[in-house]
Amino acid sequence: MMKYKRIMLKLSGEALSKPGGFGLNHDVLMEVAKSIKEVADEGIEVVVVCGGGNIWRYRDTKESGIERTSSDAMGMLATIMNSVGLQSGLESLGQFTRVCSAIDIPQLAEPYLRRRAIRHLEKGRVVVCAGGTGNPFFTTDSAAALRASELNCDVILKATNVDGIYDKDPDEHKDAIKYDALSYDEALEKQLKIMDQAAFSLCRDQKLPIRVFNFKDRNNLLKAAKGEDIGTLVHE
Repeated sequence: MMKYKRIMLKLSGEALSKPGGFGLNHDVLMEVAKSIKEVADEGIEVVVVCGGGNIWRYRDTKESGIERTSSDAMGMLATIMNSVGLQSGLESLGQFTRVCSAIDIPQLAEPYLRRRAIRHLEKGRVVVCAGGTGNPFFTTDSAAALRASELNCDVILKATNVDGIYDKDPDEHKDAIKYDALSYDEALEKQLKIMDQAAFSLCRDQKLPIRVFNFKDRNNLLKAAKGEDIGTLVHE
């Protein structure tokens, strides 16, 4: 079992709200912040990418009449709101944190600059990458894969509400089979929707492993960051 030196934690926006809820929930936010601080306290460098689906997501709002690029921009702003909220939660626990945004919004976050972000990590700060990739048509999964590659992360830890990757939806099929490990090619062959294709392709090209784990148990993040065999690992 190896402890990772630097991890990318991919959080959905919904991870910061109550189940089925909208926006940020303070109690949930603080539970997430405590889990991240536990990892940082172990000397593991932490990068986080938050989604924005608890506030705005294009696929849920197609009927709004808002044009796609504008809708995606709203989603990117939602990720900044989540990131600033997470920063506040972490700093209230004494964990120094920097929000680095792909969108220029200096009153709330510093611009994402790779060298500066790496320096923050080396100083023991948690780096929250906000604003997605800064471009429409790319998900926050793609942002996580991109930033993890740029910042030389050892692994992407994808927090979900199930305990790994299954051959079919375990909520709908009692006979669903869980995979402990998969190769990138196996995941593609079986059409397992781990991440969107752009994100997954980048991980495969960069040989960046992805561990999918259940975030309902907050202890699981530390276990995953320590390299424990939980959830499902997708690798070469």
